[in-house]
Amino acid sequence: MRKDVRILLVGEPKVGKTSLIMSLVSEEFPDEVPLRAEEITIPADVTPERVPTHIVDYSEAEQSDEQLYQEISKANVICIVYSVNNKKSIEKVTSHWIPLINERTDKDSRVPLILVGNKSDLVEHSSMETILPIMNQYSEIETCVECSAKNLKNISELFYYAQKAVLHPTGPLYSPEEKEMKPSCIKALTRIFKISDLDNDGILNDNELNFFQRTCFNIPLAPQALEDVKNVVRKNMSDGVKDNGLTLKGFLFLHTLFIQRGRHETTWTVLRRFGYDDDLELTQEYLFPLLKIPPDCTTELNHNAYLFLQSVFDKHDKDRDCALSPDELKDLFKVFPYMPWGPDVNNTVCTNEQGWITYQGYLSQWTLTTYLDVQRCLEYLGYLGYSIIQEQESQAAAITVTRNKRIDLQKKQTQRSVFRCNVLGARGSGKSGFLQGFLGRNLVRQKKIREDHKSYYAISTTYVYGQEKYLLLHEVLPDFEFLSEADLACDVVCLVYDISNPCSFEYCAKVYKKHYMDSKTPCVIIAAKSDLHEARQYYSLSPLDFCRKHKLHPPQLFTCNTDEAPSKDIYTKLTTMAMYPHMTQADLKNSTFWLRASVGATVFAVLGFAMYKALLKQR
Repeated sequence: MRKDVRILLVGEPKVGKTSLIMSLVSEEFPDEVPLRAEEITIPADVTPERVPTHIVDYSEAEQSDEQLYQEISKANVICIVYSVNNKKSIEKVTSHWIPLINERTDKDSRVPLILVGNKSDLVEHSSMETILPIMNQYSEIETCVECSAKNLKNISELFYYAQKAVLHPTGPLYSPEEKEMKPSCIKALTRIFKISDLDNDGILNDNELNFFQRTCFNIPLAPQALEDVKNVVRKNMSDGVKDNGLTLKGFLFLHTLFIQRGRHETTWTVLRRFGYDDDLELTQEYLFPLLKIPPDCTTELNHNAYLFLQSVFDKHDKDRDCALSPDELKDLFKVFPYMPWGPDVNNTVCTNEQGWITYQGYLSQWTLTTYLDVQRCLEYLGYLGYSIIQEQESQAAAITVTRNKRIDLQKKQTQRSVFRCNVLGARGSGKSGFLQGFLGRNLVRQKKIREDHKSYYAISTTYVYGQEKYLLLHEVLPDFEFLSEADLACDVVCLVYDISNPCSFEYCAKVYKKHYMDSKTPCVIIAAKSDLHEARQYYSLSPLDFCRKHKLHPPQLFTCNTDEAPSKDIYTKLTTMAMYPHMTQADLKNSTFWLRASVGATVFAVLGFAMYKALLKQR
C-alpha cells in the first residue's frame, strides 16, 4: 500500500476548484475564495483508507505552465474539474486537459483521472450523458462525480474516489473495453488460488475458503455467507462450483464481479496480502525480507520450514510414490514465474530408478539452496506463499542463522545440521565419481549422466551418533592458481587422487601444503578408483608416508565401480570430522570411535525409514 496520496485539481478558471477544497476543509461554502488554495494535508486517521492525503490546487492566474507540469508529474491522481452549467469547460476536458496530462505522463503508467462536475446546485439536469462517451474513450478515467461546493454535495465522496483511484486502481486489474480481467491479474489470482488450494485438488473447499478469508480479511465467513457466495457463482456459470467447492473459474468470476461492481478494494486486499504491488509484480520486500547473517555463520531451514516443504511435496506427489515425476514437479513450480530447478538438480540429489527427485532429494535441494544462497531460498519460499500459509511475518521466519564457527570450536560442540566438504583433486582424479557415489550411483549409472547436466554439488543425509545431518560435497575446479577464499572455506576437505595415475597425488600434496597444513580444517585423502591397479606416485613421498608425516588419517580407498551402490562409510566419516573438528587425528583413528558413529547411523537410518513408511501409510 502507498505511504501517501497526492491529489491535484486542474480545470478552467472559475469552475470551482478552490471552492471544492475549502468546502472539504471547513465543511461550509467559503464567502471569499482566493485565487488558489494552499496545499493541504489530511492526516491518515481521518481518511477512510488510513493514508495521509495531500490536496493540491492549480491556478492559471498564479502559476506558470512549468509549475503546472511539475505538479502533474508529482500527482498520484488528477481531478479535472468542469462546471456542469458551462459547455466550454466540458469541451476543454477533451480538447485541452486530457491531452496535456497524457503528454506529461508516461504511457505505461498513466496517472488515473477523475472527472468532477461542479456546481450541480445550479442545474436541474445531469451532465452524465455528455460525459459517458468521454469516459468510454479514455481508459485512464476512473470515474465521474457530480458535486456542489456550495451545498457540500458529494464533496467527501469526490476525495474518497480520488484516494481509491490511487490505492485501488482499476487499470492493472480490468479492461473496460473487453469487459474482463487483464492477463496479469488472472495470472496473479491463479497463483493465489493454487497456494490457497492446500490439498491441490483444484477446488477451494469450505475449510480452504475460510482460511483464505481469514488470511486476507481477518474474519472467517459465516456458513450462510459461504453458501451465498457459492450460489452467486452457480447462478452465473456451470463449472464455477464443483463438489460444493469453488473452482479456479469460479474464483476468477467472483473477482471480476467485485471489480465490475466497483469493489476493487476487495481484489486489491487479496493481491497485496499475497505480496503484489500496483503493477501486479511481487514486491522486493515480500520476496526478499531483511535477514542479517554475520560473518562465519551459515543458514539452515528450521523445523517449521521443513514441515511446510513436506506439505508442499505431499500435495504434489499425486501417485504417492515418494518421488516427483517431471509433471508433478512442473505442477509444484506453477506458482513461480520461471522453472527454478534445471536438469543439474537431478544429479545433485538422490533420485529414484527413473531419475525422478525423491522426497529425500527434494528436501536436500532446499537445504542446499538455503546454505549456498539464502536470498534465493527466501524468494522461492515467497513464491510458495510460506509466510501466508504458516501465518508468519515473512519467509525469514523459516531460516536459522547458525552461531559463529569459532564459538562451536571453543565449546567443542555444534548445533549445525549442514556441513560443507570441499572436494579437490587433479583433473580426472575421480572427484565427480566421488560426488555421485554419495548419491548411491555406481559407475554404470554415472555414465548415463550428460555432460551438460553435470553438477558440481552433491547433498544428502548421513547419520552420526543417531543424528541426521546433511553433508554437502562441492567439487572445486582444479585451477591451482585461482583457488579463492570461497573455494577453500568449508568444514572438512577431501583431497582426491587416482591410484592408477602416477601424476595424480602431487596436486593433493601441493594443495594441502599451501592451503590446509596450518588451518584447523580437517583433511582426508581419498585414494579413488581403488578397483584399478595401484601405480607408484611420482611425488617424493608415497601417499601413506605423506599422511604419516602430516599426522593425517591414512588414505581412504574408494571406488564407484561396484555392482550395487558405493559404500557410504567414508561420507559418515567426513560428516563426523566436520562435526568434531577439535578432535585429534589420534581420536579419529580410534576404530571404536568410528564404530560408535556408524552403528548409531545404521540404527537411525533403519528407524528413520520405518517411521517414514508409517507416516506414508497415515497419508
